Amino acid sequence: MAKRRLKLHVRIPPYRPTRNSWRRKLHRAIVAAQTERRVKYAPDDLLELDVRLYMRAHDLKSHDVDNRLKDLMDALQGRAGGPKAQRSLAAVIPNDRQVFRILMEKAPPPWQSRGLGHLIVRKLRRPKWAGPI
Repeated sequence: MAKRRLKLHVRIPPYRPTRNSWRRKLHRAIVAAQTERRVKYAPDDLLELDVRLYMRAHDLKSHDVDNRLKDLMDALQGRAGGPKAQRSLAAVIPNDRQVFRILMEKAPPPWQSRGLGHLIVRKLRRPKWAGPI
């Protein structure tokens, strides 16, 4: 049996208000990459995220990474407004409790990026000394 793919690299759009419209754009980009790579996450997969958001100089000073992370996590779970108990979109990861490590940064966009950031979702890489979870 072939190993299941768990690594997903997505070019994500720059943040533009409103939050829910950006969540829907994120979700579309993530689902497109997920479909292309045939990646599917199970409820028991332990995951980590590597996120780089590219922002204009003014936005770098005014946006908190924790707010943008919340938007990203909601997009991964299929949430883009409405009641929390009801998902408006298909979930990419069943629950954000599966995410054990996050590296996130915001930076000005390099010229070749066209303003598109990066999201990498992958299986949690545990150091040998860390022991089981």
